[in-house]
Amino acid sequence: MTDEIIIKEAARLVADGVSVTFPVKGRSMLPFITGGTDSVILQKPDNLRKGHVVLAKVGPDRYVVHRIIKIDPESGRITLMGDGNIRGTESCTVADVLGLATHVVSPDGRKRSLDSRSHTAKARVWFWLMPVRRWLLAALRRINRKKYT
Repeated sequence: MTDEIIIKEAARLVADGVSVTFPVKGRSMLPFITGGTDSVILQKPDNLRKGHVVLAKVGPDRYVVHRIIKIDPESGRITLMGDGNIRGTESCTVADVLGLATHVVSPDGRKRSLDSRSHTAKARVWFWLMPVRRWLLAALRRINRKKYT
């Protein structure tokens, strides 16, 4: 099975109201989600707002699990950025959002809410740290490399 088939099936289930646990790849959501080890629980994307983590289609055959950093209510355009990115954003429409990530599931099965007050505060501080994020991410990647090897 290809990634695209899995993503489309997950999106179909979510649209039908089924909660789906979805594995995450890559490092674009560090430090909050570790690709290759963590998964996210996806639900139907209702009442989207800035700060939500979503699964979205951002191009032909290109999907991301990233955080909403801006919503333009007039055009219906959403701007996304990975927490582990130091620059660069993606854009999509509300209709391109396939699922809302509500929790992160660690390899040991622990669930962490992405909508809790503490997570929201940490994510907000992390966004403000954009000017020094490059160095913080380098340190985190070294720590994670040692942790998972």
